[in-house]
Amino acid sequence: MSDVAADGHIVIVGAGQAGTLTAEALRSGGFSGAITLLGDEPHGPYHRPPLSKAWLAGEVGDAQLMLRAPEMLAKKGITLRTGVQVEAMDRTSATLRLAGGETLAYTGLVLATGATPRRLPLDGGDAPNVLPLRSKDDASAIAAALARCAEQALPVVVIGGGFIGLEVAATARKKGLAVTVLEAAPRLLGRVLSPGLSAWYAALHRSHGVQLVLDARIDRIDTSDGLASAVVMADGTRHACGLVVLGVGVSANDGLAAAAGLACERGIIVDACGRTADPRIVAAGDCTARRLDDGSLLRLESVQNATEQAKSAAAALLGQPRPFTATPWFWSDQYNKKLQMAGLSAGADAWAVRGDMDSGASFSVYHYRGGRLIAVDSVNAAKDHLQARKLLDAGVSPTPAQASDSRFDLGSLLAA
Repeated sequence: MSDVAADGHIVIVGAGQAGTLTAEALRSGGFSGAITLLGDEPHGPYHRPPLSKAWLAGEVGDAQLMLRAPEMLAKKGITLRTGVQVEAMDRTSATLRLAGGETLAYTGLVLATGATPRRLPLDGGDAPNVLPLRSKDDASAIAAALARCAEQALPVVVIGGGFIGLEVAATARKKGLAVTVLEAAPRLLGRVLSPGLSAWYAALHRSHGVQLVLDARIDRIDTSDGLASAVVMADGTRHACGLVVLGVGVSANDGLAAAAGLACERGIIVDACGRTADPRIVAAGDCTARRLDDGSLLRLESVQNATEQAKSAAAALLGQPRPFTATPWFWSDQYNKKLQMAGLSAGADAWAVRGDMDSGASFSVYHYRGGRLIAVDSVNAAKDHLQARKLLDAGVSPTPAQASDSRFDLGSLLAA
């Protein structure tokens, strides 16, 4: 063990993917002490990715959404407490103060506090049908609003052309609703996709009837009877709505850590093992910013990051360093297209396309910087995606000519 006694008490703040998997990794790693998992929502642990897609579309129910049943956690000796707000932590006394005045002592602490959707400081932005999507309750509110829009033939406006916004837009179109997406940047998914793939996704959404407004400048949200009725642009254009969905990003929930004196910058700063500067405290998931070897910070918001950091954080508390260094990967489902991303394409200066991007049936975009492969984005090409992760993990870089030639066996480079 590290500074955490084998028979101590580890408290985990946050009962999402990262927190729940950290608890399980502690048990499977041999920790025999008490584990308390604190969740601020009334629900037990659940999967978030389906909220904007299959769950919102009504294709899966609550049972499939469940990550771990409370009784399963109990069998592993993990105490789950839901609806608990942690107000402060005292690192000197190693205690947490909960809402209502209760004090909870710990010998090891895991911060898996997640992130909070950003709001926009707009007049009318606090109307009850202006909704973010992060939690199950958020998704339930959006589902009810979509049903109201369907009943009253009201359009939907999505603010933000990122993954959440576009996934909700696709789901709303599948329900037959009129949808407008307002994106402040000059292209969709501009922070994560190449210009060519951004344009491809814009064409995809337009082909399904979505109205896209790029370089969007919003002035206010007009209301009627207390509900948002139109999003008004700076030039006076009005987009009528029965629902406004906010997809403008999230902020890491690092306030608890910062107030206790832990280093935070765009998230709780951790190393590759999930360790903070306090040997008794680790962090995992969307609340973190990982310090890289070159001193820069990397924030990843993904299931893979939450899962792998959970394992690393648990190992760190057990005194078994397990750096998380694997290639990051992500995915997004929109209409009948599955985008799978491996690596980080920021800074790419050259691209190669494998497959038929024009037909859109199945293709991959290979991103290069300085002649080296740094990322691969695959659409309906699962084999390409899995192979890309192997290539990137191994540091093997096919040439652009090899990547674009579908007859060339990229796997042969790994074998070599």
